[in-house]
Amino acid sequence: MKTGFFKREERIKNPDEFKRLFKTGKKTSIPGAKLFYLENNLGINRVGFPLMRGYGNAVQRNLSKRYSREVYRLLKAHLNKGYDFLLLVYPGNDSFHTRCVQFRTLFEKAGLIKE
Repeated sequence: MKTGFFKREERIKNPDEFKRLFKTGKKTSIPGAKLFYLENNLGINRVGFPLMRGYGNAVQRNLSKRYSREVYRLLKAHLNKGYDFLLLVYPGNDSFHTRCVQFRTLFEKAGLIKE
């Protein structure tokens, strides 16, 4: 199955949408990461990757977001459609494998994985 890349409409860029998800979205968390999600009635999933304030230097932030985008790209074909997601990660053990386990656990805990 081809997972491709992120189209413009699959990204959450507007700061007001980030605030709306933080305030009214459902959330689930595990050590090191937190998922905020809300139905969007668009038929597609949209995603944003905010980081905690004080999350290392620019190199660490960029690497963390790169890991997050790639893990989400690999998982998105297995997720239910029609949601907005914010995947918030905390500084710490930052590796691709750790991020895979974190995101899969978050989506399973929220009941968003297709069966």
